[in-house]
Amino acid sequence: MAQLFYRYGAMNSGKSIEILKVAHNYEEQGKHVVIMTSSVDSRSGLGMIASRMGLERKAVPVYPETNIFEIVKDMPEHIDCILIDEAQFLQKKHVLQCTQVVDELNIPVMTFGLKNDFQNHLFSGSEALLLYADKIEEMKTICWFCAKKATMNLRVHDGKPVYDGEQIMIGGNESYYPVCRKHYNHPNLEELAANAQGKDPLKHR
Repeated sequence: MAQLFYRYGAMNSGKSIEILKVAHNYEEQGKHVVIMTSSVDSRSGLGMIASRMGLERKAVPVYPETNIFEIVKDMPEHIDCILIDEAQFLQKKHVLQCTQVVDELNIPVMTFGLKNDFQNHLFSGSEALLLYADKIEEMKTICWFCAKKATMNLRVHDGKPVYDGEQIMIGGNESYYPVCRKHYNHPNLEELAANAQGKDPLKHR
């Protein structure tokens, strides 16, 4: 029985590498997958999934007007699984289209993304997935400043924490840190400043 999966985690929790690994496992067995990603995040190019380990792969970009169900339904070959990266940027209608793929086409859909933004509010896609997904799983990583589990994303600019602004600002390690609750509220300012200046962060821990 097909299901809608939502795998979420803080920044640097390996979401993109996991989606590439799942795709490889399916294809190694001769199965067909469709990989999608939000058009919002185009750091590596529109419709590209890239991991911090250097692996990348083309994907179908999901625009606001995209109908995921219609795209999958009209594909000529049999599809064994749909994989969607950056799922936090999906709209509610996209998530409902994913449920159609699962319920009407009997194709599993696996989505990967953040849960909360830098102000600890849910993204539209993550909120809808928490409501509609059949299975929800946390992908764990550790806090940048300590050994606790990271549950939040700290936005930084010029070596200083940022707690106000637009919800969506695309960035990587230069703009966001995975952190625990304690270090979200009280980050190591010395280390942030050192990182902004390109110094070795380990010397400031």
